[in-house]
Amino acid sequence: MSQFALLGSRRFAPFFWTQALGAFNDSAFRNAMVMLAAFQMGLSDHEVSLYTNLAPALFILPFFLFSATAGQLAEKFEKTRIIRYVKVFEIAAMALAAYGFIGHHLPLLLVVLFMMGMHSTVFGPIKYAILPQALKTTELVGGNGLVEMGTQMAILIGMVVGNTLMLIAGVGPHFSAALTIGIAAVGYGASRFIPPAPATAPDLVFNWNPFTETARVLRITRQDRAVFNAVLGISWFWFFGTILVAQLPLYTRDNLGGDGTVNTLVLTLFSIGTGVGALMCEKMSGKRVEIGLVPLGAFGLTAFGTDLFFARSGSAVAHGLNWLAFLHGAGSWRIVVDLTLIGMFAGFYVVPLFAFVQSRTPRDRVSRVIAGNNILNALLIVIASCFGLALNTLGFNAPKIFLIASLLNVVVAVYIFTLVPEFLMRFITWVLVNTLYRIRVDGMKNLPEEGPALLVCNHVSFMDPLILMANLRRPARFVMYYKIFNIPVLRFVFKTAKAIPIAGKKEDPAVMHKAFEEVDAALADGELVCIFPEGGLTKDGSIQTFRAGVEKILERRPVPVVAMALRGLWGSVWSRRDSMMRRTRLPRRFRAHVELVVDAPKAANEVTAASLEQRVQELRGDMA
Repeated sequence: MSQFALLGSRRFAPFFWTQALGAFNDSAFRNAMVMLAAFQMGLSDHEVSLYTNLAPALFILPFFLFSATAGQLAEKFEKTRIIRYVKVFEIAAMALAAYGFIGHHLPLLLVVLFMMGMHSTVFGPIKYAILPQALKTTELVGGNGLVEMGTQMAILIGMVVGNTLMLIAGVGPHFSAALTIGIAAVGYGASRFIPPAPATAPDLVFNWNPFTETARVLRITRQDRAVFNAVLGISWFWFFGTILVAQLPLYTRDNLGGDGTVNTLVLTLFSIGTGVGALMCEKMSGKRVEIGLVPLGAFGLTAFGTDLFFARSGSAVAHGLNWLAFLHGAGSWRIVVDLTLIGMFAGFYVVPLFAFVQSRTPRDRVSRVIAGNNILNALLIVIASCFGLALNTLGFNAPKIFLIASLLNVVVAVYIFTLVPEFLMRFITWVLVNTLYRIRVDGMKNLPEEGPALLVCNHVSFMDPLILMANLRRPARFVMYYKIFNIPVLRFVFKTAKAIPIAGKKEDPAVMHKAFEEVDAALADGELVCIFPEGGLTKDGSIQTFRAGVEKILERRPVPVVAMALRGLWGSVWSRRDSMMRRTRLPRRFRAHVELVVDAPKAANEVTAASLEQRVQELRGDMA
């Protein structure tokens, strides 16, 4: 099922429109307020600068003050009810904004801006914590992609509409007031259709002290190293994005020679690119949480951010160009491509990270971890603003700041991927498997969502563990022949994935004994363990006799057993028939069509090595 089918589902669509309308209203209000201050009130440049610089600080302040409290609310109480209260709060804020717009009352509008910051602060932990409750595991990436796309498009449209309405002579403030109140009311109406989302920690003891609770939330966020580094990756995305977006107005004016329409075009390209990248994540990841896309996204941000510097590093020759004149200028399409692809790779980067945090964090902590994420995001946004301002003060122009941010992205990415090798391991796996094969999966719904299970599969090629690793919805511990485990490059992947090397009893009894101990410990911890009971690669494409090791494992630890079969691998790259390792000839079946078939789980007392061999043979059919 396509991710767009979720837009027709009640468990997702009302929430999607509620959050998108909220993002639109927030953007429309903020931009209308800036237009009012800059063009409608006759303020001096100093006064306009004061208000426009104070506004972001007021909006971001609630994230520091109230994120921890918001995380507790989202865990302790039913989420849908909180969403409706938040939308009522938004209507009240927009009513005050209407008074401020019509009366040209900027201090009141700044108060409303602070209120909208509170609105986003409370809604944030619910926004991402409700998705794992409403969606299946296979829908999580697609759902996050839709939310990211919807948010980007809503912010962009809100910016254009907010600017345009406020600048209508005479009636701009009245139109802006009517729009923001109307959208807030429609958002509340959409929230009435969101299905209930029960509290995940109803017994949580509420802590009203925002400072001690902030410290506790940050400790919770740091408990899982991989999750915390994913949060750091998301926060870095906001740092990078803040620097980029903050420089765009100056870049548009000084380096592109454009007017306001070119600035709108630049923001549109970035937003559309991000939306497209977010939507592509589901297709590229095969509907699983694929953090292998994160290094790809980081690479793209650096590559095209750097190229943006080389595309136009000096001042524009002509100024005052509208968007059409800009597009007809020399070198403009290179800039268009760079900005769009920066946005697209940003989608590849941030969507898998959010899905990873949601899927890896226990349900009773997701909201508080998201709250911790929001606190760190806000901190990095403030640091990015100060960093960009400092570089401007030192005389760096926008293209040079783009280059500095892009090079810093390399340093941060290497740091994160060194701390958590799983990101790089998943990237290598994703690239290898998707380069060498075209894979179709059947029956993945049969894989248990939680708890231990023993997976058994036929063994056709050296790539079998990577193919399974890239397509199973849950991480699995692979038991593999120690000589395959030690293949250069792949050893890093297998070791990072905590694969279990095994040797024959005659080769190394100690390694064999240790492997069985590790298998039992993994199953005891509720993990998936995958074994290839043939004991080696097939020599002629047919399934060899399953050895009794599988029975030995189940005798000691009776867990559900899932039979799987790989089809179409015989004769492909890295199978024995055309192994590249022999270096005798090129493989005949590069990009082979491969199928993975997953059977329903069976109880341990219902299977034997012989019956599993027969079942895998049936699943495989006539293909090797």
